[in-house]
Amino acid sequence: MTVILVTGATSGPGVPLVARLRAAGHDVRAMSRRPGEGRTVADLHTGDGLDAAVAGAEVVVHLATNRRRDLDDTRRLLATAGRAGVGHLVFLSIVGVDRIPFSYYRDKLATEDAIAAAGIPFTILRATQFHSFPEDFLRMAGGRMFPRGLRVQPVGVEDVAARLAELATGAPAGRVADLGGPEILESADVLRRLRAAGRAPRLVLPVALPGKTFAAFRAGHHLAGLPGDGAQTFDEWLATGAAR
Repeated sequence: MTVILVTGATSGPGVPLVARLRAAGHDVRAMSRRPGEGRTVADLHTGDGLDAAVAGAEVVVHLATNRRRDLDDTRRLLATAGRAGVGHLVFLSIVGVDRIPFSYYRDKLATEDAIAAAGIPFTILRATQFHSFPEDFLRMAGGRMFPRGLRVQPVGVEDVAARLAELATGAPAGRVADLGGPEILESADVLRRLRAAGRAPRLVLPVALPGKTFAAFRAGHHLAGLPGDGAQTFDEWLATGAAR
């Protein structure tokens, strides 16, 4: 049995990861800012409760993100983990953070560098976007616009969780091979599938987004390539009725 702390444990791949690790008999601390059954309460931004959450943990799986800037929170976690003698830190990053000039991606890359320099044995896994990403983009655009001319390689959170479980219970491996979904889809095809599932309006304007960031996306720098290691297809994800 290994004592494993998981940040970001209550959303995305954190939920199935905690379930997998607990089913395998590990002592898992599911860290969250909000109290709840089976949770360890701590705040990466303020540091409140962090020392207690990390104390005695052998492995930390760092999934928490505010989707804007995570570097400072990660530095706080690294300092705490270093003092506590954590033996392995596993970090989930994003494919393309080193090639796409998006501010959030630049922060992810800087976070990877901070982890590599911290002196704690580590493993970094970069994954492609989750299946929910196209729908999230559509929602952020108010249901009116969708990118044209982009390809996506969506991956299931269960597939990401399965790989993270392997890494968390193995030896530190540095940066490992990228994880991508089993198919690469054109954005127009994704929009068609969302509409067929009743999860996108009929009147959506496909737009070619300008700038260096979207040029890098159009070049495919966010793709892991095929065959991807993920198993769940986009249609299979839609069929589950996953939360919108």
